Amino acid sequence: MRRNPIISVIATSLLVSGCAVLSGIRPSADTYEVSIPTISKTSPVRRGTQVLVAEPSALKALDSQNIVVRTDSLTIRYLGRAQWSDRLPKLVQTRLAQALQNSRRFKGVGLPGQGLAIDYQIVSEIRAFGIDAVLDTARVALAVKVLNDRNGIVASERLFEAEVVAAGQDNAAYVAAIDEAFAEVVQDVAAWVTARI
Repeated sequence: MRRNPIISVIATSLLVSGCAVLSGIRPSADTYEVSIPTISKTSPVRRGTQVLVAEPSALKALDSQNIVVRTDSLTIRYLGRAQWSDRLPKLVQTRLAQALQNSRRFKGVGLPGQGLAIDYQIVSEIRAFGIDAVLDTARVALAVKVLNDRNGIVASERLFEAEVVAAGQDNAAYVAAIDEAFAEVVQDVAAWVTARI
């Protein structure tokens, strides 16, 4: 019985692609983290103060694992074959809490659901977190409030921004620039928060 050569080629292609998927060599997006910034310029706070870091709010374009690239003032795209390791607001929340813990200025730094008796909440909004493709520049902007958890009064609020020129035009260079801008913002936030509590 003679084989149809076209059917043989299709069957072979399907078999090879199936093996590639099973062996884990199918191409996928590179997954990136942001680092935990080193905190040094902080002020002493009242002994026993505990703070809660709420998950930042963000527009839908920023509330995902996609890495935002702004191509002009009205248009955004996402960095190809790249993603954050978690939803961006969750990633920012976790790293900010870890940075404040590492400052050693607070008795406790917690996240919602951890059961701490809280004195202050750090409430934030992600305004920018990505690349300006026209300038090859990373931009991070966080609007932050210090909320007195005892009476619900906003003790202070401020917008923090940083821009860093990318060292190249590939994904790794863009993410490194975003990471550096984020570190600068978090360092400023930590210094400001400890000065306001």
